[in-house]
Amino acid sequence: MTKQFKICVLEGDGIGPEIMAEGIKVLQAVGAKHGAEFSFEKALIGGCAIDAAGDPLPAQTLDIARASDAVLLAAVGGPKWDTTDSTKPRPEQGLLRIRKELGLYTNLRPVQIFSALAGASTLRPEVIEGVDIAIVRELTGGLYFGERHRYYDEPGAGTGGAPGQRAVDTLEYREYEVERIARQAFEAARTRRSRVHSVDKANVLDTSRMWREVVHRVHDEDYADVELIDMLVDNTAMQLVNDPRQFDVVVTENMFGDILSDEAAQITGSLGMLASASMGDGVSLFEPSHGSAPDIAGRGIANPLAQILSCGMMLQYALGMPQAAADITRAITEVLDEGWRTGDIKDASTPADKIVGTAAMGDLVVGHL
Repeated sequence: MTKQFKICVLEGDGIGPEIMAEGIKVLQAVGAKHGAEFSFEKALIGGCAIDAAGDPLPAQTLDIARASDAVLLAAVGGPKWDTTDSTKPRPEQGLLRIRKELGLYTNLRPVQIFSALAGASTLRPEVIEGVDIAIVRELTGGLYFGERHRYYDEPGAGTGGAPGQRAVDTLEYREYEVERIARQAFEAARTRRSRVHSVDKANVLDTSRMWREVVHRVHDEDYADVELIDMLVDNTAMQLVNDPRQFDVVVTENMFGDILSDEAAQITGSLGMLASASMGDGVSLFEPSHGSAPDIAGRGIANPLAQILSCGMMLQYALGMPQAAADITRAITEVLDEGWRTGDIKDASTPADKIVGTAAMGDLVVGHL
C-alpha cells in the first residue's frame, strides 16, 4: 500500500529555491523506490514573504504547515532586508516565529564526517577521524525570545558617561524548558554512546546555574546510566577544534547552540553538508544549517547536499522511513567517494570535470538511489 505524505515546502530566499528543487527531486526518487507518495505545497517565509505580504511569516504559511506531515525549509535572509531598524520586519523573524508557533523546542544537528571530505576540513585528518556528534539545542527560549528594548537615556540619567542609546535583551529560561531538552539529550545518548556534555556559563549566569541544577536533577532521577559532563561554553568552543572526538551528545541553550553548531560545521569542511531537525510535540521542521548565500543565488552552483540530508532526517524522524533515510546517506556517500564535488567542497586535487553544479549533484544522488 502506498504511503501518502503532505509536505509543506518553504523555499525562502537566496539559493533556497535551487537547493529545494534537488531535495524534492530526491524525495520523488525515494518515494518511487519505497512505495511513498509525497504531495508538496509551497508557502512563503522570510524575505520573499515580506515582499509579497509584508510579513516574514504570513498566517497562510502557518495554516499550511500545521496541516502537513512535515515542513521542509531551505533558507531565509539576504542583504536586501538587512536593517538595524527594529520597527521593520526581518526574514529571520519568520524563522523564529515558526519555531515558536509550531512548538519546535528541540533542534538536532548531527555532525558527521564523510571520509571522502576529510581533506576539506581545516583540522588535521587524525583530529576529525571518527567524529560523530549530535548537538541538541534548545530552540524556543533564551535571548532570542526574551523581551528586548531600545531607548535613550534622559539627560542626566545614570551615573558616569553621557546619556545615549541603550539596548536590553533578556535571557530567560523556565525550569520545564530545561527539563524537556535535557530529556531529549539523554534519550538520544542512550541510542548512541551514552555520553552527554551539558554546556553552560554557570560561572557567570544565573540562567546557566539553574540550567545545570535542572540537568543534574533529571540525570540523577532518570538517566544515571548516561555519563554527564558539565562544560563551560568557552571551553567547549576550544575543545570542538582541539579534540572533537570526545563529544557524543552536546546539549545547550539557544544562543550557545546556535554558535557552537556553526563552529562544529567547520569540522566537516562546509556548512553545505549539515542538515538539522527542529522538533517538538507536533509537526517537525527540517532544514540545512547554512544560510541563503545570496552572493551565489541563481548561478546554479550551490551545494544541495545539506538540503538533501535534511530530507533524509525528515524521512527518519517525521515520516517513519528510516531505511529510505539510510538510502539517501548511502547515495551521497557513494557520490562523494566517486570524487564528485560542488565548488564549496572541492580542493586543489579535484579534477575540473568532477566539479558539478546544483542540479547535476542532485541528479548524481538520484542515480545512486
